[in-house]
Parts: sequence; structure tokens; C-alpha cells
Amino acid sequence: MPSAFSTRSLFWGPVLIWASTWHVILYQLDSGVPVLNSVAWRFAIAALLLWGLALWRRESMRMPASAHLLMLATGIVQYSGNYYSVYEAERHIPTGLVAVLFCLMVFGNALSGRVFFGQTVTRRFLLAASGGVLGVVMIFWPEIAATGARPTAALGLGLGLLAVLAACVGNVLTLMLTRRGLALVPILAWSMGYGSAFLLAMSLLSGQGLHFDWHAPYVLSLLYLAVFGSVTAFVLYFKLAQRQGPARAALTGVLIPVIALVISATLEGWVPNVLSVLGMCVCLGSIYIATRPVA
Repeated sequence: MPSAFSTRSLFWGPVLIWASTWHVILYQLDSGVPVLNSVAWRFAIAALLLWGLALWRRESMRMPASAHLLMLATGIVQYSGNYYSVYEAERHIPTGLVAVLFCLMVFGNALSGRVFFGQTVTRRFLLAASGGVLGVVMIFWPEIAATGARPTAALGLGLGLLAVLAACVGNVLTLMLTRRGLALVPILAWSMGYGSAFLLAMSLLSGQGLHFDWHAPYVLSLLYLAVFGSVTAFVLYFKLAQRQGPARAALTGVLIPVIALVISATLEGWVPNVLSVLGMCVCLGSIYIATRPVA
């Protein structure tokens, strides 16, 4: 199980999985199923799988009432507000700008780790993380430079920042629950279940209704996002955050765009330019510096 995994595995697992989901999500967006529904189905399936995993590991699903309140908040913030905001942001601004915004989680997580858990990071780490963000900006600079031409760019930027804030808050809530001695897998199962229920309720209240696409591309991509993008990646990510702190775990967000673009070049015909290649090198170098042991 993840607790026996090396720190390197806990880091690279979420990076590789979430980088691949950038491409897989395209099959969800092309289906015609409303975003509220697609995200809800994703986390409903993930919650059921996590519930089964917890039972297989003989972990109790019983939680105190106070924990349920925090898990409800986590579900609404992390697994509904965060993901819905990301999908909606990408309707108004380029995906590259969304990627840059999520790199800022490094600093948000560093601040929350200091405030809520008493965890500090070195100046070298912060400088290296800043270099990683700069590298992502270089990679996506053509997209970012064209953002101003979009009439709803300000709305997209606001939604993107809201998603980053939601992700940071969700991280804090989850780690607070684990610090109470509660098992991670049941926490994630309840949180994702609450998030899914909230999205389904929003779908009904907004008049969108409940929709599904039974064609293979939608179903297979949905299962991939649930099994790997939700269950596997989040378990590994939070195990990493427990072991090394939320700031170091957020470094995954700096590398994800680099790997995602390699996948895009292979499957979607994306052609890198000199600036994007330099940006990738800056990202990789910054991550190497940030993760080196302190002398």
C-alpha cells in the first residue's frame, strides 16, 4: 500500500497520472455531458471504489460528527468547487494560464503549512519554486500573451484563482482530519461522496438534470479519471503531503504541465518551440534544486 512506497514514488505517481488526465478530460468535454454531471460521476465512482478499498483494508467508515462536517466542507470545496471552477475557467482563458495559476499552490500550501501545521520551508525551496513557476510561464507564454484578447478573460482568471484557493483549503482540511488520527482512505471516500452529491444536487437545482454518455470514449475516460485521476493520485498525493508537507507535495503542480505537453506532442500534434523547451528545462532544474536534501 502507499504507506510502504518511496517518497519518489509518491511524488511521481500523481505527476504522471494528473499529467495524463489533461488529455483524457478532452473526451469528457467533447461528449456534450454537462460539466456538473461529468465531475459528479467521476467522484461518485471514486468514492465507491475508496469505500471498497477501506473495507478491504478493514478500516472503519464510522467517523465522528465533527469529522463529517469537515469532510462535507472538503467535498464541497475540493471535489466540487475546485474542479468545476477549473472546467469553467478553461472556457474563458487558455489552459496554459490555468496551469500557471495552479503552480501558485506551492506558495499557498507553504503558507497554510506554516499557519496550520507549523511546517516551514527554506528560502532555497521558495526560490526554486519561483523558478518552476517561471518555467511554466515560459512554456505557455504564447497562450498567456493572447489572453487579453478574450472578452471574458477576467472571469476566467477569477475562476482559476478560486480553484487554486479551493484546492489549498481542501488540502488543509484533509490533512487536519488525518492529524486527528483518522484513516486517509475513509476520509477521501466520504469527502468525494459529499462532493459528488453536492454537484448532483446543483445539477438538479440548476435545471441541467442528470445526463450520461454510454459511448466508449466517455465511459472509458470517466473510469480512468475515477480510478487513476481520483483514487490513486489523491491517495498518493496526500500520503506525500503527510510525509513531506503540503508545500513539497504541491511541487507536483509544477511538473504536471511539462509531462502533459509531452503527452500532447505525442497524441495531439503539439509542436514545442525554443521558449517552451527552455521553460521545461527551467522547471526540471527548479524541481531538482527544490527537492535536494538540505546540506
